Amino acid sequence: MDFEKNVAQSFYEETTISPGFFILKFNNESDENQTFKREVSATFIQFHFCIKGSASFLFNEGSYTLPINEENSLLLYNPQRDLPMNIMLEKYSWVLSVLLPINKFHSLFSTEANYITFLSEENRDRKYYKDGRISPSMAIVLNQLMNYNLHPTIKPLYFKAKAYELLSLYFNRPADADVEQCPFLADEDNVVKIKKAKQIMIARMAEPPTLQELADEINLPINRLKEGFKQIYGDSVFSFLFDYKMEVARQLLATGSHNVNEVGLKVGYSTSSHFIAAFKKRFGTTPKKFLMGLSK
Repeated sequence: MDFEKNVAQSFYEETTISPGFFILKFNNESDENQTFKREVSATFIQFHFCIKGSASFLFNEGSYTLPINEENSLLLYNPQRDLPMNIMLEKYSWVLSVLLPINKFHSLFSTEANYITFLSEENRDRKYYKDGRISPSMAIVLNQLMNYNLHPTIKPLYFKAKAYELLSLYFNRPADADVEQCPFLADEDNVVKIKKAKQIMIARMAEPPTLQELADEINLPINRLKEGFKQIYGDSVFSFLFDYKMEVARQLLATGSHNVNEVGLKVGYSTSSHFIAAFKKRFGTTPKKFLMGLSK
């Protein structure tokens, strides 16, 4: 079952993965804030991902607000009371949510109670809240769900696969490790430096610095840069950059405003053959075939 609603330049789509298992997509491309509401019972666990911009969840008729910003996620569960969704999207913001019955969730991770703390027997009836970062691998899946181009008969299978992939990546994030077990992350100055390193790589993705140059620029030893980047973002610096560049390339191609050579140059490939090989390595298809698929 799909449910779609358009409000000016805003878009809300709800897709049923299986009975009681939903993916909700909120896309506000207007220049005004937009509000969406949906009933959610106490039997559901909620995952929310802010892909672009920012949003806020309003509770108790607006008396309590829980913000969520770009590249961040929220996990909400309260078995004691319903938690209806009342989400206010800032202008030019995207949020994707996954709603899953808690008994279905327990069945997915039935043997992993010691790995996921709130699945343990003593915690299973307690309310739970967690915020976290969206890893590069999660960002790719989220963007695939937001920007899919599929025949209607294939969409349910694709969404189901991506929903399970997203949950797997969510609970596989190294950043979930207890900060007390990661002294490097307990040092806020180090975290700031690593975040700066990520921004530098994104800003200069066409001509990125070497690892040593990056380490010098943020004033960290190179081994600390590599260790910290892996801990925070779950990937090495250049693996993260590769995934980011390919996602940018895919989105640029999808706009239809750039040809393959132009996109390759924008993300740092001086020859189209190298770009085509990289794109195929990441997505399993060439840029040309990807564009042909969009036009069908």
